[in-house]
Amino acid sequence: MMGRLFSRRASLAAAVKCSLLLALGTAAHAAELKVMSTVALTPTLNELTPKYESSGGNKLMIVYSTIAELKKRIDAGETADVMILSRPVLDGLQTQGKVAQGSIVNVGSSYVAIGVRTGAPKPDISTAEKLKTALLAAKSISYADPAKGGASGVYFAKVIDRLGIADQMKSKTVLVPGAEAGELVAKGEVELGVAQASEIAAVAGAQVVGPLPGDLNSAIVFAVGIGSTTKDPAAAKSLIELLTGPTGAAVLKSKGMDPA
Repeated sequence: MMGRLFSRRASLAAAVKCSLLLALGTAAHAAELKVMSTVALTPTLNELTPKYESSGGNKLMIVYSTIAELKKRIDAGETADVMILSRPVLDGLQTQGKVAQGSIVNVGSSYVAIGVRTGAPKPDISTAEKLKTALLAAKSISYADPAKGGASGVYFAKVIDRLGIADQMKSKTVLVPGAEAGELVAKGEVELGVAQASEIAAVAGAQVVGPLPGDLNSAIVFAVGIGSTTKDPAAAKSLIELLTGPTGAAVLKSKGMDPA
C-alpha cells in the first residue's frame, strides 16, 4: 500500500517537473520582436498581431511612424528585428547592411487617394481638371505634412503645385503628422482627406472616393525585411510568413491594400 502511494507521488512529481520544464522551455524560446513599420500598415498589423502572438507565444513591440522618420532613425543607428517600409527604402538599407541579405519580400501596394465622410457626396476626380475643380470647391482638406516626411503628403504637395493651385489651397489645408487625414474626414472636421487608400479605408466613417486620376496617380509598394542584427531570425521569418501568406493577404485586402 505504502509502496503504491510513494509510486503515485513520484509519478505526480515527475509530471509536475516535466510540465515546469516544458513551460520554461517555451518561455525561453518565446521572443519579443521589435517591428518598425510605416503607419500605412497599422490597420493590418493591429489585426494580425493577436494571431501571431497566440500562435507561437512570441510578442511584438511595434514602432509606427512615417517612412522618412523611420529611415532617419535607422540611419542614426536604431534597428529592429523586422522592418516594414517602402521597397526602395528597404533595398537601400539592405545595400547598407542594415537589412539581412535576401530577406526582403513585397507585402502589397496602395495608392494615394481622396477620401470623404461616409454618406457624403463623392466629388468627380476622374480627370486632372475635375480633380482641380473639386479641390478648389472644397471648404477644407487634410493631408500629411510634407515636412514630416509622410510619403502621401510629400507626393500630394507636388500634385497641388502641378495643378497650379498651391496658393489657393493654403488657407483651407489642415496638415497632420501622419495618417490622421481619414480620421478628420470621419469626424467632419475637414471635407476632403488625402492619404494612402488603405489608411482611409481603415477608418470607420470615412470612404475612399478613388485614386488620383491618370498620370497623377501614385502607387507605393510596401515590403518587409529582417533586420541584420536580429537575434531570432526564425521568429522574424514567421511574422513575415504570416503577413505575406493567405491570412495576411486577406487582411491586407480588407484594409484597402492590394496584396503582393
